[in-house]
Amino acid sequence: MARKLITISEAARFLKLKEQVVSEIINTGVLEVYKSGRTYKIDKHEIKEWLANMSESDEEQLALRRTVCRFVDYFNIQHVKLGIEVNNKYEAIAEMAKFAKSLKIVRDHRWLYEVVVAREELVSTAIGKETALLHPRHPHPSKIKKPCILLGKSEEGIEFDAPDKKGVKLIFMLLLHNDKQHLFSLSYLSRFLMKNENRLNLINSDSPEEIYDMLTDSILANKEEK
Repeated sequence: MARKLITISEAARFLKLKEQVVSEIINTGVLEVYKSGRTYKIDKHEIKEWLANMSESDEEQLALRRTVCRFVDYFNIQHVKLGIEVNNKYEAIAEMAKFAKSLKIVRDHRWLYEVVVAREELVSTAIGKETALLHPRHPHPSKIKKPCILLGKSEEGIEFDAPDKKGVKLIFMLLLHNDKQHLFSLSYLSRFLMKNENRLNLINSDSPEEIYDMLTDSILANKEEK
């Protein structure tokens, strides 16, 4: 069969992975790389063969890698805000809304504050264990420039009407464009936060880089531990 060479970028789209992850897979030696001019390419037929002959555990690992790659479409190091010290949840929402504006995710932080507060007044978004998952009641793709997830951190904890009465130290704000993105993100974060060690590591970290690594590596690490 004649080779069908594609670039690493094309392979990443085909596999639904980031280019960096494809490069990591190549470095393990499971896929051969061919030099084509000044670029390096992979045989698409070899990729298909690799996928067809995967073990069940390898298939699960690939699925998790795809999940992580999807999450990082919404979250990056710049989306972490440390040192939020306010008196109540409404001030915390205001801080997160201003943070979203500073990142140019929304034009009007006052609008964002109002829609998030409207959702918060229905029932608290604090889920217990010092964590809240703020979000508007409905998607607003015309108001939110790009789907994203923000994380604010409080050292002391903020009163949020949490079911366990604990102050909130981790304030996630989910600003997505549709219900599918929202449900995926809730599922991803719930899986991460389910393990107390992950949550406590986030609370105790004062490094955005470290927090990013935790949120994108721990899902895979937890699976490997089982």
